[in-house]
Amino acid sequence: QVQLVESGGGLVQAGGSLRLSCAASGRTFSSVTMGWFRQAPGKEREFVAAISRSGSGTNTADSVQGRFTIFRDNAKNTVYLQMNSLKPEDTAVYYCAADITRRLGTSRIPVNYEYWGQGTQVTVSS
Repeated sequence: QVQLVESGGGLVQAGGSLRLSCAASGRTFSSVTMGWFRQAPGKEREFVAAISRSGSGTNTADSVQGRFTIFRDNAKNTVYLQMNSLKPEDTAVYYCAADITRRLGTSRIPVNYEYWGQGTQVTVSS
């Protein structure tokens, strides 16, 4: 079992920044591949970014490439999503997720992640 709790969402103007955090518990954090996904109203959940167990490998969606950065602190059992140059189309509920079976690399596919947080709302005003 892995418990995930996101924080850091909120309302921000276009061009602004937010940093999301996801605190994990219940399993050795360095043995878990982590990802961030988002879901806007009326749309399917989509991949945002993922990071390997060690943090040496990352994968970022084209739509946020160059604006969003995923990183982790295994000593703090936390994964982060730094979001810069936010756009109104980034408005969504953001979820962190844990893949406990992947040993190498990352995945963009939601079904590969066994555990999910409750989500945190990010709203970007124009």
